[in-house]
Amino acid sequence: MSDLLTLPTRRDEAFRYADIASLETLWPVAMQEIRVAAGQSDSLALVLDGAAADARDLSIVLEDGASFDLHLLNAGSAYGRIAVEVRLGKRSRFHLGAAQIAGGDQTVEVVTEVRHAEPDAVSTQVVRSVLAGHATGTYLGRVAVARGAIGTDGSQSIRAMLLDRTATANARPELEIYADDVKCAHGCAVGELDPQGLFYLAQRGLPPAAAKKLMLQAFIAEAFVGAADEEALTQAALAALEAVL
Repeated sequence: MSDLLTLPTRRDEAFRYADIASLETLWPVAMQEIRVAAGQSDSLALVLDGAAADARDLSIVLEDGASFDLHLLNAGSAYGRIAVEVRLGKRSRFHLGAAQIAGGDQTVEVVTEVRHAEPDAVSTQVVRSVLAGHATGTYLGRVAVARGAIGTDGSQSIRAMLLDRTATANARPELEIYADDVKCAHGCAVGELDPQGLFYLAQRGLPPAAAKKLMLQAFIAEAFVGAADEEALTQAALAALEAVL
């Protein structure tokens, strides 16, 4: 218990890029526990868009054949951290779609650990970040496949868009595999808006600001595809984009 109450430091891998000073005002962070019964389905949409620093810890357990969709928007005007731990049972399915939007000197981060403990489970993670000014956006994600968890299918798709070259994106997708006959992959890219795409839209009459916003909207929308409240999440993300453009 004392370890849980001790404020972490940047020596802790999961807090390497965290804003420790802001985190101290929130520590300890209460753990929200979610369990989905065998054969059942559930979902959750979590939005951090307030003016104060915020941190959330989620612990999700999926029993055999269960499924869970988690959609996150990390776009407050101060420090925002979302940490997720998932344990998958046999033939269970987990999907994460997350978007991070930050400007100024903000720090935002998503940290995940997905454990495939049993055979034939599927996990997908899609994380999109838009960063402006001197903001820092981080994704640290580990997919751990236990011995005997054959038939595992785990994927991570991580992309960050830098609106200013003074912004920073940190990404560490990680696979730890101790089983044979699995399908696991991760992809990570950090870049800027495609100037040819902006030129194409400008040639069709869109002002530069509108073209930029449209491309970013499409980029962020990838995180919310299939969400039950996709429209509400997209609108909240657009409002956050307005604040950093």
